[in-house]
Amino acid sequence: MIPGMRNVLAALAKRAALALPVVWAVVTLVFLLIHIVPGDPIRNALGDNATSAQVDELKRQLGFDRPLHQQYANYWRGLLRGDLGASLINPSERVLDRILSRYPATLELAFAGLFVALLIAVPLGVTAGRNKGSLIDNAASVVALLGISLPGFVLGPLLIYVFALKFNLFPVSGRYGPEYLILPAVTLGAALSAVLTRMIRSSVIEELGEDYVRTARAKGLGENAVIYKHVLKNGLIPVVTVLGLQFGVLLAGAIITETIFSWPGLGRLTVDAINARDYPMVQGCILMIALTYIFANLATDFAYRLLDPRIKVE
Repeated sequence: MIPGMRNVLAALAKRAALALPVVWAVVTLVFLLIHIVPGDPIRNALGDNATSAQVDELKRQLGFDRPLHQQYANYWRGLLRGDLGASLINPSERVLDRILSRYPATLELAFAGLFVALLIAVPLGVTAGRNKGSLIDNAASVVALLGISLPGFVLGPLLIYVFALKFNLFPVSGRYGPEYLILPAVTLGAALSAVLTRMIRSSVIEELGEDYVRTARAKGLGENAVIYKHVLKNGLIPVVTVLGLQFGVLLAGAIITETIFSWPGLGRLTVDAINARDYPMVQGCILMIALTYIFANLATDFAYRLLDPRIKVE
């Protein structure tokens, strides 16, 4: 095995071990969620007309009649087997199967939103940084402020009205082709693009004052080569930090965006499960989002190493 690869794998194992307490805390909080919410989830699932015998029978089938510590132990046993339990609304439906059927749609939307954010932020941030204090810089700051000021539940309906209803350029809702992804991705990526624009602008301004930039220019490199080959690469480390942290925000924001555009992802499944009081489904959805967020932060740590070899991966 290549020594460098051995170090990377060892560091990966170390990071994963450090994440285990976080995973335990998340699983515990998600488990307790069903016990701290008001009301009886079993009776809510069966309806007001359900008899006590029917409620007791469903509790027995799902294991809710056992002591809390035993339910907690059984929940962990199920997780280790890849079993998140059954839906309260449809006991024949496994929670994990339903989540896995929706998870790809959420990842598709999250990465599309990330792509839109970078597509807007990189050229806008670089242009603003190269023209510090100019009209272009001020205009970029206004665009960034506008993006931060418009939450998804405002921007989404606005985009639907303008581009779907007024000009009939894009479909309103659903997931039946690439064109259905555009408006949700723009809605999800707009706020992130505003944050990234300001980050990239600050990084470019800081890096342009470094000695290596003057050396590169003295060697005869063109301005675009200096910016995109040297300045932008060295200035991406704080941006990667924000991306890693904001990926979880994208997943959380997807809950609103998926509801607005009827996107059949994990976010909409979570909202539907909450409305139906299907607490095992809510537990599974929150757990999946939390674990994805933890994994995204682990991936961010290793992205540092790719951008700057001087950073020790350990």
